[in-house]
Amino acid sequence: MISRSTIQESVVSGLEHWPGVALLGSRQCGKTTLARQIAQNLGGKNFDLENPEDAAALENPMLALEPLRGLVVLDEVQRKPELFPILRVLMDRVESPAKFLLLGSASPFLVHGVTESLAGRVSLVDLQGFLVEEVGTEEISKLWIRGGFPRSFLAENENLSHGWRRDFIRTFIEKDFVTLGLGATPSSLGRLWQMVAHYHGQELNASEIGRALGESYKTVQRHLELLEGAFMIRILRPWYENLGKRLVKSPKLYVRDSGLFHSLLGIGTYDGLLGHPKIGASWEGFALEQVLAKLPKTDAWFWGTQGGAELDLFVQAGGRRIGFEFKVGDAPKMTKSLFIVYKDLALEELLVVKPLGRGYPLEKRIRVLSLEEALVFCNEIAKG
Repeated sequence: MISRSTIQESVVSGLEHWPGVALLGSRQCGKTTLARQIAQNLGGKNFDLENPEDAAALENPMLALEPLRGLVVLDEVQRKPELFPILRVLMDRVESPAKFLLLGSASPFLVHGVTESLAGRVSLVDLQGFLVEEVGTEEISKLWIRGGFPRSFLAENENLSHGWRRDFIRTFIEKDFVTLGLGATPSSLGRLWQMVAHYHGQELNASEIGRALGESYKTVQRHLELLEGAFMIRILRPWYENLGKRLVKSPKLYVRDSGLFHSLLGIGTYDGLLGHPKIGASWEGFALEQVLAKLPKTDAWFWGTQGGAELDLFVQAGGRRIGFEFKVGDAPKMTKSLFIVYKDLALEELLVVKPLGRGYPLEKRIRVLSLEEALVFCNEIAKG
């Protein structure tokens, strides 16, 4: 069993200070397992809303939930949005005898009840697949190729891992996403997801994607928002600052889980990844997700100019302006683009993040770090 103690501590802390916690993340990322571990320590009652018996038990939610004491876990809560007004009433009770742990595989902007009925009553905690700090730095290559979904990462071999991810993609498109009732057909969603994989790490051109798929710009935008809301993709917005330069204004697209990205492109092995033309984009997306997981409350952007200067990730954390550039090579060097980025954005630190090895300085406040070293740096920033 791989320990997820950091997230578990965040959930437990949230339950101590709030009437409820919403633990949000994609399907199969480990929310249910984590909730069971927490419930073992705190006691209480669990409802899985994908279980017909549990769903039926909540047909009269006030009658079923009001008498409960301790921790009440509601798994896949987005399936029953009519629960949210009831939960608001229960959470507002004076000295409420129950705490509520809500598990959801859709973000708050899709599950409107979280942001409307329960605003100010629940702490939001994001959960993604396994992280480097959880599996150990010696497993970075395995985590990179397989991604962070527990069943994919823990599979006996790469073939089984790749097969699980292919099945997940098919099930998500044909069943799971449809159950959210968000209006995208499986065929259109599947074709779009494949297209997103080819645009991974590039600027979004919804009109171009729409022409390729035979769909309108607005349809592509709406379906991308649905994939983003289900934690399948990341749309990274550009940073704007009046520098007298023509800036890139389109967002960038990423498949959030590196393993799913590889399976969408038909990459099943680590050796296959090393020889693939998308290896640089793959590393960029993987390392970016690892860094952002260490800075969960930090706003993030990318930056680029029409002249070609660009920065993969720009954050303002702890009052500091920090840039990250992700390079898959073993020995990245100083470039003109790095100098322009550092100067124009007035960065306090610019980190070039490579997979392995030791870091070294390029210029004052511009350093090459391994991913392990970069995550240690992020942890220090997060702690203030």
